[in-house]
Amino acid sequence: MSDPPLQIEIIGPDGVPVGVVRPPPPPPSRVWLHVLLFLTTLASTTLVGGVSFTSAADVTGVTNLPALLTHPAVLRSGLQFSLPLMAILLAHELAHYWACRNHRLDATLPFFIPAPLGIGTLGAFIRIRSPLLSKRELFDVGASGPLAGFLVAVPCLLVGIQHSSIVAELPNRGYMLFGEPLLFRYLSTWIHPSLADGADLLLHPTGMAAWFGLFLTAVNLLPFGQLDGGHVLYALIGRWHRRIVWPALTVLVLLGLKWPGWWLWAVIALVMRVRHPWIPGEDEPLDARRRCLAWICIVVFVLCFTPQPITLID
Repeated sequence: MSDPPLQIEIIGPDGVPVGVVRPPPPPPSRVWLHVLLFLTTLASTTLVGGVSFTSAADVTGVTNLPALLTHPAVLRSGLQFSLPLMAILLAHELAHYWACRNHRLDATLPFFIPAPLGIGTLGAFIRIRSPLLSKRELFDVGASGPLAGFLVAVPCLLVGIQHSSIVAELPNRGYMLFGEPLLFRYLSTWIHPSLADGADLLLHPTGMAAWFGLFLTAVNLLPFGQLDGGHVLYALIGRWHRRIVWPALTVLVLLGLKWPGWWLWAVIALVMRVRHPWIPGEDEPLDARRRCLAWICIVVFVLCFTPQPITLID
């Protein structure tokens, strides 16, 4: 027997109470499509990870592409990268999904996007069909994903750093240098104290997956429009969000001078709308528990953010 419709009273923009009836969300549909996209993305991230992190010495004598892609060393390196990365993405999107179901919002299962280049995926998303009717709903949906993904990324980062190799010095050119978020810097110097003497870390595939997990968490927590960070900050400060986001976008554009990728995210923020749309109860304060979680989200953003994520040394 299905649950009865939920009757909700909200205050409209003109201050007039409005009654809203929210039917129970339907069961998930086209599950096969979501499973297929997940498996395809798992395959693409495994392929990219295997090709990127397998040493040439481990595949000596392999002369054809099919044999290379199915070589045990390539599959091992690929899975060491893809499994933690997919776990972080899956935790992030399922947390959004469960938050939606908890508030009886109609939402799809996660759509994963495979890609043949980069890290093997363009990420994942869910589609929310129901309108959000309160800042509590908005906050729960927005904050749940980054927090869940972060909780999975931290142990992956610990394992990855533990199994990474220390190198006395980097080559003169021909490599990518990845920026160090505060959390990464703290854990790497704690696990490998000798890094303080000028050495560097050659990241294990699992550590690289966790690094990308931290980066994606930071990007999702940028304080703009329809990004998770925009939901969290708007739920926390209401109409003041509109006064903060434009200076924040200016900072992001200036950071593009250090890493041009931030210009792409500035354009994405403009396309998705920099300011958050109005939500009923805009000026009502969040409860103490949600305010605490909002500040935790801000701390997570600071721990995961790096101004210059990738530098090409050529």
